[in-house]
Amino acid sequence: MRNGVVAALILSLAAPAAAQDKKPPYWASIASGEAMMRTGPGRNYPGVWLYKRRDLPIRVIKTYPNWRMIEDPEGTQGWMLVSLLSDRRTAIVKPGEPRPIYTKADAASRVRYHAEQNVVGRIEHCGNGWCHFTVGKREGYIRTSDIWGISDGEVVD
Repeated sequence: MRNGVVAALILSLAAPAAAQDKKPPYWASIASGEAMMRTGPGRNYPGVWLYKRRDLPIRVIKTYPNWRMIEDPEGTQGWMLVSLLSDRRTAIVKPGEPRPIYTKADAASRVRYHAEQNVVGRIEHCGNGWCHFTVGKREGYIRTSDIWGISDGEVVD
């Protein structure tokens, strides 16, 4: 019995974070520099899209043992191997004018810089309509309405 428990613990620690059992829908990101979306949950299904953008936010909408049905920022859906995904929270700036990134989670604070559409950044500390947004070495606060990668009213710690 003890060996089985130890083996299960080792397997759970070795599995990628995105492989943990979460109930969809949930947010994740692409962990690999190249990730193939397929028409079904298996390598025998045709590839329909090759993503070459690490950290691109995706929404997991279904699970199947080692596969996840995902939706990308443009609404395209397909299946991806779970090992190509990460639990790292990221977001992408929505299309339109450049969005202000503020020094504080307050529109009255100083604008630190502007982020162009399709810029991908890491998000953390989200709440009350704002997320702390990091792009490379630049960081600040962005309105959640300006990004895709967080649900309405969601709090991220």
